[in-house]
Amino acid sequence: MRAVLQRVLRGRVSINCQTIAEIQQGLVILLGVEKGDDQQKADKLAQKISDLRIFSDPAGKMNLSVQDIHGSALVVSQFTLMADTHKGNRPSFIDAASPEIANPLVDFFVDQLNQLGVTTLKGQFGAHMLVEIANDGPVTIQLQV
Repeated sequence: MRAVLQRVLRGRVSINCQTIAEIQQGLVILLGVEKGDDQQKADKLAQKISDLRIFSDPAGKMNLSVQDIHGSALVVSQFTLMADTHKGNRPSFIDAASPEIANPLVDFFVDQLNQLGVTTLKGQFGAHMLVEIANDGPVTIQLQV
């Protein structure tokens, strides 16, 4: 699994001009599921993200987690994170998990974050979405398990 985390002041996902999920301060998580990923990896990634200290403390140091600030998360499934661009000019997505595997793992990942105390919303799997991100910092972190 690959995740790109963006520390945000707000994030929103819309489909056909209708907002389907919106958060204020917290994390927008772009999540890619790879062939061979499983619930164990999803759980490990959720735990890492919930504990990751990338929010500023009163001294201005990145010393607080999303849980510490009582922030939220917005998860957007993004198979394009699995792009292989080594050959040619057209990305290959052969390493991305099939929708039958990826969709339940994204749901499981969202459930794990919620169980860890991070209020987590999600986009719509497989839909063409408009994702609005007000990146705070900017702070962007890549994780892979």
